[in-house]
Amino acid sequence: MNTAIQAALDHAVQSLKAQGTLPSDWDNTSSLTRTKDRSHGDFASNIAMIASKAAAMKPRDLATQILENLPEVADIAKAEIAGPGFINFFLNADQRFAVLDQIQAQKEQYGKTKANAAKKIQVEFVSANPTSSLHVGHGRGAAYGMTVANLLEATGAKVEREYYVNDAGRQMDILATSTYLRYLELCGQQLVFPKNAYQGDYVKEIAQGIIDKDGDTYVRQVADVYRDVPEDVQYAPELDADGNKVVISGDKEKHIDGLIYNSQNLLNAGYRVFHQAALHAILDDIKDDLGEFGVTFDQWFSEATLTEKIDEALQTLDQRGYLYEKDGNIWFKSTEFGDEKDRVVKRRNGQTTYFASDIAYHLNKLQRGYTDLIDIWGSDHHGYIARVKAAIDAMGYDSSKLTVLLVQFVSLWRGGEMVQMSSRSGQFVTLRDLRKEVGNDAARFYYVMRKSEQHIDFDLDLAVSQSKDNAVYYIQYAHARICRMLEKAATTGVNFDATQARQFAAKLELDAETEILAKLAAYPEVVVRAANHYEPHQVGNYLKELAALFHAWYNENKVLGDDAELSQARLLLSINVQQVLKNGLELLGVSAPESM
Repeated sequence: MNTAIQAALDHAVQSLKAQGTLPSDWDNTSSLTRTKDRSHGDFASNIAMIASKAAAMKPRDLATQILENLPEVADIAKAEIAGPGFINFFLNADQRFAVLDQIQAQKEQYGKTKANAAKKIQVEFVSANPTSSLHVGHGRGAAYGMTVANLLEATGAKVEREYYVNDAGRQMDILATSTYLRYLELCGQQLVFPKNAYQGDYVKEIAQGIIDKDGDTYVRQVADVYRDVPEDVQYAPELDADGNKVVISGDKEKHIDGLIYNSQNLLNAGYRVFHQAALHAILDDIKDDLGEFGVTFDQWFSEATLTEKIDEALQTLDQRGYLYEKDGNIWFKSTEFGDEKDRVVKRRNGQTTYFASDIAYHLNKLQRGYTDLIDIWGSDHHGYIARVKAAIDAMGYDSSKLTVLLVQFVSLWRGGEMVQMSSRSGQFVTLRDLRKEVGNDAARFYYVMRKSEQHIDFDLDLAVSQSKDNAVYYIQYAHARICRMLEKAATTGVNFDATQARQFAAKLELDAETEILAKLAAYPEVVVRAANHYEPHQVGNYLKELAALFHAWYNENKVLGDDAELSQARLLLSINVQQVLKNGLELLGVSAPESM
């Protein structure tokens, strides 16, 4: 309906331009929104206030002229000027019930549009290093990314979901070497495990798997593994005033790098056994975890496949004059594009940097023909945005195609106290732990109920409570309540047929019923707005409001009463609420149970 009203307003604007009231080049940036108070109509436009300066008229005077040039819209009962110059539109009685026909005709497709049909969008999210299980922070990125992709698909965009697997970097070498050292321990060797190695028990499990398959094939003397390796870091027994460890001697980074170097040279091709065993064990765990969470990807993109693309990207930057050599390193002139400093892309030892891989990866994305790229990163990566966009522009592409959405951290709370997220051994609270405690539905819902850049305090007690304060329970209960109502109708002899019930819709005369109808009609607009702003919480909030309206109405009014026609009308209203709740929950990745 808002489309018809907007078209009428556009017609009025063109008429006023032709009359000289508005400049011919005036750009209409006004908004048409549903009113919160139905005494102000069903829709309200601020067009007269937006255009008043351009027309050199008072908003109310301009609003009068807009109404005079407004073509007749069949479903509008009246339009009137309110306040400083708002134009309020009132739908006629029949139009109030049109949403019931629309929902019944479209069912699970209701709310889906073609608003973004021209777009081919890649959404890259999670992309956690395959070095350990996903923790609760990764879970937020997973839920958020999947829901953003769902919303964009619901508005007609062709969406591809991608996970960037960092399988070629230093962190994977640290994991591979950690696995090798645990392998040596399990084979009876004595050693001091590095402080900067991966400490979790899962590393021992991977090492044991290699022993089970290959025995002691890869055992080398520990003395050779540690030969000429710089001393590991040594800490003072007491923390400093800020609670940080105090370094007495050694260097944990140089120590682990030395162990990596020696392990690679001692094992030669055998080193890849540990690298690949660790990679596949962790990656398979991540895939299983996300799959159980309802998060799937169209592509798992391997960083290791980027070798040629890195050369192409650096050659392109060099040919365009954006690389230079200094102190033996190759630098990218990112400051010429607004970055705070230039960035190294190749070190003096000939190795390319992680940033060079990032450049190549985004070049690969751009060459795949997407209209839009969406990267979802942890908030600690905010400093990378400027340099990646700089590289895109420097290679001759348009960096405005790339949108980077940052996901803030998550704190867990139980019993009014913050839950310790990790121990000194590096064991984080995993996504799997959270899902086991609160369930997939609560996790998916609460992960997206705030803007991505806002911190989340995740209340574990609330997430499992069966009360109206638990929003996901309250929404799901509304859906289940309607299912139960329909079962009761069937068992008490009420023969409900939605098509037949439509003739009695005029009996929905209560203000609460009118409010529910208006809320149902607003759903498609909410989906488009949530998709275009990458804000899934708008859908979550909508569902909370719809559930609250339904529960309040249901508690105050009898659906299955003595008036058979009214009962039919109220059942019709209820099943439409049920359908919209289900549609919205599906976008959020949350189930719509039939009983609770």
